Amino acid sequence: MIFESDLTFRVWTYGIGHSQLLLRSASDESEDDGVDLLFEGVAAMRLTMRYEALKLHSVDEEEFRDVFAGSGVDDRWRGSFVIVRLASRSGGGYVQCARITAERRRGESPSGPDPVGSRDILWSLRP
Repeated sequence: MIFESDLTFRVWTYGIGHSQLLLRSASDESEDDGVDLLFEGVAAMRLTMRYEALKLHSVDEEEFRDVFAGSGVDDRWRGSFVIVRLASRSGGGYVQCARITAERRRGESPSGPDPVGSRDILWSLRP
């Protein structure tokens, strides 16, 4: 397991232009605080809209091969991607991407386009 949270995450945005997917949660204390999971360079994904108690897992070689083959990305770019499996009480899925960053939000509106609060990087993963 590479990430775990008891919070509930929702699919917040997906931008095809930059191939970015954002999963966002709110903390129990405040809608202004929470955690964002940003997936950059997304090449393939299978998602549910909501993840209760989200866990991100690395995949084994067979699962990596299957997801990568289904993404249509040329084999020469294989080393440029990470694939993670999403698991939760409310659903699962996977994301194939170039980078994942988990950030803690503090004091900003979860629906606001411009962050005005502070952010702390919890971790980042890239191949």
